[in-house]
Order: sequence, then structure tokens, then C-alpha cells
Amino acid sequence: MKHYLQLLLATAFLLFQFQSFAQSITVSGKVTDMVSEEPLIGVNVVVEGTQNGAVTDVEGNYTLDVPPDANLVFSYVGYLNEVVPVNNRSIINMAMSPNIETLNEVVVVGYGTQTQRELTTAVEQVDGDEITKTPTAQAMQSIQGKVPGVQIVNSGVPGAAPTVRIRGVGTFGNTEPLYVVDGVFVDNIDFLNTNDIESINILKDASASAIYGVRGANGVVLIETKSGSYNQPAEITYDGYYGVQVAQNVLKMSNSEQFVRYINETGSEADISFVQNAFSRYGRSDLNPNVPNVNTDWYNEVLEDYAPITSHTISFRGGGSKGRYSVSVNYFSQDGLMKNTRNDYERLNLRSKLDFLVTDWLTVGSNLNISNAQQYVGENSVWFKTYFAVPILPVYDETNTEATPYQFGNARLLGYRGSQNPYFDLFYNDNRNNIAKIVGNFFIEAEIIPNLLTFKSQYNYRYENYNSRNVDFAYNSGLTDVQSGISKSNRTVYWQIWDNYLTLNKNFGLHNLNVVGGYSYRDEYSEGIFLRGTEISPNPSYSAEELWYISQNTGGIDDGASGDFGSQLFYQSYFARVSYNYDERYLLYSTFRRDENNKFQELGGEFFTIGAGWVISEESFFDVEFIDFLKLRGGWGQLGNDGIDPAVGSPTVSGDFIAINDTRVAGNIIQNWFDFIGSWERVEETNIGLTARFFEEKLSLSADYFIRNSENVAVPIFLPLVRASIRENKAAFRNTGFELSANWTDYISENLSYSFGGNIATLNNEVTDLGGQAYLDAGQAEFRQRSIIGQPINAFFGYEVGGIFQSESDISNSGLDAEFIDEQNLEPGDFKYVDQNNDGFIDNEDRVVLGSYLPEFTYGFNIGLNWRNISFSANFQGQTGYSILNRKRGEIIFTNDTNIDADLANNLWRGEGTSNIYPSAAGLRKGYNQAMSDYYVEDGSYFRIQNVRLGYTIRGDEKIGNNIPEINIYLTAERPLTVFDYNGFTPEVPSGVDRQTYPIPAVYTLGLNVTL
Repeated sequence: MKHYLQLLLATAFLLFQFQSFAQSITVSGKVTDMVSEEPLIGVNVVVEGTQNGAVTDVEGNYTLDVPPDANLVFSYVGYLNEVVPVNNRSIINMAMSPNIETLNEVVVVGYGTQTQRELTTAVEQVDGDEITKTPTAQAMQSIQGKVPGVQIVNSGVPGAAPTVRIRGVGTFGNTEPLYVVDGVFVDNIDFLNTNDIESINILKDASASAIYGVRGANGVVLIETKSGSYNQPAEITYDGYYGVQVAQNVLKMSNSEQFVRYINETGSEADISFVQNAFSRYGRSDLNPNVPNVNTDWYNEVLEDYAPITSHTISFRGGGSKGRYSVSVNYFSQDGLMKNTRNDYERLNLRSKLDFLVTDWLTVGSNLNISNAQQYVGENSVWFKTYFAVPILPVYDETNTEATPYQFGNARLLGYRGSQNPYFDLFYNDNRNNIAKIVGNFFIEAEIIPNLLTFKSQYNYRYENYNSRNVDFAYNSGLTDVQSGISKSNRTVYWQIWDNYLTLNKNFGLHNLNVVGGYSYRDEYSEGIFLRGTEISPNPSYSAEELWYISQNTGGIDDGASGDFGSQLFYQSYFARVSYNYDERYLLYSTFRRDENNKFQELGGEFFTIGAGWVISEESFFDVEFIDFLKLRGGWGQLGNDGIDPAVGSPTVSGDFIAINDTRVAGNIIQNWFDFIGSWERVEETNIGLTARFFEEKLSLSADYFIRNSENVAVPIFLPLVRASIRENKAAFRNTGFELSANWTDYISENLSYSFGGNIATLNNEVTDLGGQAYLDAGQAEFRQRSIIGQPINAFFGYEVGGIFQSESDISNSGLDAEFIDEQNLEPGDFKYVDQNNDGFIDNEDRVVLGSYLPEFTYGFNIGLNWRNISFSANFQGQTGYSILNRKRGEIIFTNDTNIDADLANNLWRGEGTSNIYPSAAGLRKGYNQAMSDYYVEDGSYFRIQNVRLGYTIRGDEKIGNNIPEINIYLTAERPLTVFDYNGFTPEVPSGVDRQTYPIPAVYTLGLNVTL
């Protein structure tokens, strides 16, 4: 039977090939430059709608077997695409018209499109092919280091979205950009499959973003999803990968020998007794009898060796003369790095995009994205405990017989204040989020006057449901019974937007005019509920998950642990855009938007922009041979930011607890002061830029300088009489910077091409007004952050360390007051703080700005190489001028009976000349040395190999025959190397404060792409 099947398949294959060749003719020709008439090397010549194609040789020649009624598509970097019908011809020569790469490519802007040539604003585009190089559930991770002025801070939590900042921070409120997916406003794009994205367009300056009004202050990210093409044969594509995630730069903590040495050096009798208790409980080590017979590497006990990640997408694209379609389904799965707990993310995506030509003047279409995700979130406190757990404590302790259901080690049994063991958090918690999203739209587009005036009406809909359930299991730690509990919350979001606008395109002579005008209505509604119950009966367990409901709680819902919330905002907006150019040489651009809503007392506001450009290379006097295109551009614009909480306009009611007859009772407190937030915040930005192409369009360059002023910013104003604060629109910030990107692409031969490029960006963030206040404090008092006029927002603030006191004479000659020295009991091994005002005392007047969590300089560069069927690409990125507050080391202020990292343990001051960075072990415990200082604030600069990808393409027409699938096999390494000095897992910390940051892993994948 097997042989018959093989014969049948072979016969069918031969018949298929015979039919294919019988219906084909051989076409050959030469491709040249229309202007220079020089042959073009490496031109792609493809049969339209298929993978059947050829590449021109060093003489510009090609040969290709094609159907006699096919169309040939000629495409080449720097030239206009050409489509030519074969019409049964055997020789087809082609003279291609030069075109500057990307300058005539269409870029999505607000309520329309423009070509790169026409742009006067700062807009960056990232193609879908570049996005899919990164194995991730979050598309914005894929642009890290690729767009100047856009900072991406990743998260290692499975399924978590990265932090995105465009040109700095200008508010105390929400700093995330607005995302617009095919016209729909969303807060993030975690529902999108990266394979469904055609392009991401980032509107960086106010002139580009202002047409989005009060939602555009933090920048706008426009996402266009993939569409089918009219008269395109059906194309079926599978793209999938499987990979592993590996924790990088795992922090080395003190082992038992280092820890015991450190404890002995502190001289703390209590801590030394804890070590003695460990000797009594666990015995002495055979290798070193001076330490207990336990040496736990807690990170090794908590971290998985690797965690799988996988994605599978099947897409269908095509179209006929009256319609086109793009349909896809995707499954994505990502496991987390935590052991012994559910810590993963799964998502199923369904998407369809349909367009129909109802008549020659009317088009209708729809776009639907459905996403259903489930996320299990490990307890973040695991990372906190893992850092602090002492190595002389075992994971499991057989002598802890009172512990149930598992006999975990408990540091309290040795005398420590906390249990320390992170396994209590791993085993006895289960946190799940179910996330369902539906995002879609329907549109009608009518050509009212052919080739002149069109009208488009688009209804956009967004539905989201977040269902969260956190379960705490009952257990006994060996000393304490811990109650079970269940917390639940549900939040639902309904957004609808109805856009109606006219578009006028008129060309008369050398004048070109595009005008857009319209009206938008938006309704944003959300509601939610939360509650918690404890002492669940029967106790929750993994074997009876069907009982994980608060209704099982015999005591009911906890006092003060339930409530609901909601809001509804209405917006109506009027917008307009005018784009004019004369002979594609002189460019003018302007937008206007008026937003009205019910969020603030000021119901409406206007936002206006203007931009201009001059294409110098089109001037008759310009004759620089190696410059192909040169454009100067500039713009000014206004934006709004309504991403702040409104004022209630009446006395504030807040929840609190009070003791009545020794009973804790929940209640409300009325405060007679309230916020004065009358309107949204405003942004004004000026941008000056340059766009150029050189050396026959091989080199592209773009440069921008911007000044971005945020005004009317909501800021807390301190009320000294009541020792409270209210918010008012009185603060201001300024962000300035320079951005540069350059890319080179060249073809050496028909089989070899290469590319390389890079980008840099600077950022200077400063506070310019705080409503008359000299400064504004933020963060915890012990780890102060402060906004000061002329300094960055929420900068780290404390003492500057000038070294370590090495001897008594060093102290006495320090210039410090003798009485101060005695009061602080200064000793060799203590910090030598800088006395900024030279008054002989170290006090609040000596505190200075120690750094900012906003990087001053970011960069990225890339290389690419294509040889025959092999493709290689690599991306690199990094940042400098960025600080991280190492709160992990700083926690010794609150709890000093914990472990310390190995670098600190090995390099503590142990006598004159041994260290000028770290204090002594005893000094580490002194309050004087625990003050906020740059000892805790570390340099966060890093360099990273961001992505390396190697692919091999098997083209059926080359290896087997026509109409055989094109297969691409690829290997990807994401973040395989990050170089930094910071004492932590990763230098990527969104707020700059590292207390318990989830590790960001390296990812290695093997992928397959098959196109039919």
C-alpha cells in the first residue's frame, strides 16, 4: 500500500510539473536606468501574485518562465515599481525610473496619508518585516533602538507591555503615547499579533500629532494592519517559531562563607547568634566547619533554566476585481522564569480585514480584531525575598515539623524577623488575569467628485474585559497560621468613535493641494467592581480549583474590601488639515482641532499647527552631484493632554478605618479642600529638521532638533496650614533634544547586497515651573526624589559620596566640625560625604541632584547582508546618562538581618586602602551611612546586542519547480548580550527605582515561514 501511495504522489507531481511547464513561456530581457541607461544589477522580476521570479545579473539581464498572460513586476531599491503585461512576448526590456527610496512611499498620518517627500513633520516608519524579527507578544518591543527619540523599556513578565516614551516626559500623569490601530483609539496594542502589522508610524512632534488633540501630547503611534490586494491570487502563509528564554546577568549573592564573614565583621551579637542557631539546627559544613551546613543559591532555586516561547500564525490574503481580504489566526504562548508557580501568558488572535468596491464610486470595508488572553502572574515579592534570603537557610527544612502542607525553611526559626523564604510566595499564591478584547471598525468611502472629493464615514468600536482572580492558600509557616483568601476584580471598557470627514485633492499646474475636514464623536465608558474574602472554607487547593469562589467564605466579604467604580466621557471634535506644495519644492502644512468633553470645567480647547518645507535639491541652482535629495523642514504645534484625573469640584470623601470599642470599623472622611484642575495640560513644540539622500539614493539621512514645552501641568500644591496638598494646573516642563538617523543600502552583484545604519538621540529634561514652589518631593522619604527648577523631573536627590574614611587622621582632617564627628561617631570605614557648602556639617543643605531615570543619550545601529538565499541581520542599541536607584541595597535601612550581594560582600572596607567605594560591614549598619546618597544611585548605561537573525530561503522554482511553496527557515537571538555595570538583573527599570524587577531574558528561537 505504501508503494502505491508513493507512485500516486510521484505521478501527480509529474503531471503538475508538466502542466506548469506546458502553460509557460520563457521571457528574457534587460533592465536599465531610464536616465543613465546603465544596467541595473539585482532588480527583482516577479510574476504578479506569485513567488515565481528572477534577479537581474551584472549586465542587467534576466530570464524567467512565465504564463503567457501574466504580469511582470519589476522592483528595485531607489526606483519606481513597474508592472508590465507579458502578452505572449518572449523579450521584455525595461527602463526603470529613478525614485528615492521611501520618499514616495505612503506614510499614514492622522485621517489620511502623505508621501515621505511631502512630510514637514517628524514621522518615523517601521515596516512589518522589521517588527516580526522580534519574538514577542508586544509589537512595541520590536522597535527598541530603531527609532531615535523613542525610548522602549522592556519587561520580563510574560505578556507584559513595555514602557514607551516619546521625546521625554512632560507630565506627572500618564506618559504613554496614544495608539491608533486602523483608526481605533487604544491604550496599548497587546491584542495585536505582530505578523498582522503592515507598518508602525510614530508621530513624534506636535505638528504631526496635533490633529489628535487632547490625546496626542505624549506622541501618537499609528498602526496599519495588513490588507489584501485587488486582483491578487489567494496567498496562504504559515509563520511560526519555537524558542527558549534564558535569564541573563543573574545577580550573584553572598554564599554562606561570604555571608558568615560579613556577619562576624558587623559585630552584631544578634546576627551572630542567628548563625549559631543555624549551626545548631543544620550542623556544620564538611568543607568549612566555620559555616552552617547549608549554602542556598536562592536565584538558582527560583529561576527556571529556560522557559519556552512559541507563536504560530496562519494568514490568508488575496482579492478579486471587486474585493480584497486579509484573514489570520494566531496562537502565542510564553512561559515565565519563575519555578514552582503558574507564571505564563497565552493568547489567541483572530483578525479579518475586508474591502469591497460596491460601485466605481463607493467602497465599504470592515476590520475586526478579536483577542482572548490568559495571564498567570507570579508574585513580584518573590524577587524581593530572593535577594534578601540568607544562604544559611534551606528551601526545605525537615525539622520544621509544624509547617503544612510543605516544610519550607523559615528564617524566623533561626531568630530573623521575617520568613525570607520566597517559596512561601511561589507555592501559596495563584494570580490569574483573563483579558478579552474586540477592536474593530466599519467604513463607507464615497468618491463624490471623481479624482477630486471623497467622503469617508468610519465607526470604530473597542470592547475590553479584564477579569482578575488572586488566590492566597492557607498554610502554616511553622510558627504562624496564614489564612486563605480570594480577591476578585472585573473591569469592562466600551469605547466607540464615529469619524466623518471629507478629503479634497486638487492639482492645478504646479500647485498641489490636499484638504481634510471632519467631525469626530467619541464615547468612552468603563465600569468595574472589586471584592475580597478571607478564611475560605474549604481551603482553596490546586486539586479543587472549582471551589475558588468567595461564596465559599464563611465570614463573608471583608470590611472595606469591596467596591465599584466607573466613568463615562463624551468627546466631540472638529478637525482640519491642509497640505500644499508648489512643484514638490515648497511645502506648507497645517492642522486644526477643537476638542470638547465633559472631563474638566473648561469644556473646549483648540490646537493649531503649522509646518513648512523646502526641497532645495529641486531648485535650478542646486547642482551637487552626490546629493540626490535635500529638504529642510520645520513645524510648530500645540497639543493637549487629558491623561490626568479631573477635579471633583467639591470636598473630597476618602475611605479610612477607625477603632470603636476595640473593633476596626470602615468609614469615610470629608476633607474640605479640593483640587482645582480646570482643563487639560498643554504642549507646544517647535521642530526643525532635514531629510536627505546621497550617492544615487544609497545613503539616507534624517535629522531633527526639537523644543517641547509642557504647560498648565497638574501639580500638587502644598497647603502648610492643613499639612496637605491639592492639585492645580501650574507646573511646566521642557524637553529638548537632537535626533539623527542614517542608513546605507547597496547592491554589489545580483547575489550580494548589504546595508548598515544607525541612529542617535539626545534628551534634556528640565522643570521650568512648579506653581511658585522651589521644589516638589516624590518617592519615599528615605529614598528621596525631587523635582527642582532647572533639573529633571523626579530626579534622585541626596548626598554625594566623596569616598571612604580610611583612618582617624582622615576624619580629623576632613574639615567636618569636631562636635558633628562626635555626634555621628564617625569611624574609618564610614562614608565621606561631600560638604557642599563647607560649613563643617553634613545636613539637608548638602544634598544635591544625583541623577535622572531619563537617559540623556540613546543610540542604535544595524547591519544586514544578503547573499543568494542567505539573509543575515543584526541590531544593536544602548543608552547613557541614565541612573538607577538600587533600592535592594537600600532596604538595609528597614531590615538589616538579610543577605547582601556578592560584590558588596567581597569589596567591603576592611582596613586602610581596601576600598574607597563601599563602607565597612559595621558601617553598613549605621544610620549615618544609610542616608540617601549616590552609593545607592548607580549608572544605568548599557550596550546590547538586541537582535541577530539568520535565514535561509528555499525557492521552489529554483530547487524543485514552479508553484512550489517558498520556505524560509530562520534562527533568531534576541538580547543575547547586554553589557552594563549596574548591580542588578537588568538596567531596564521603567521608573528608575529597582526594588524587585523581573529579569528580562535572552530569547533564542527557530522559525519557519511557508508561503503558498
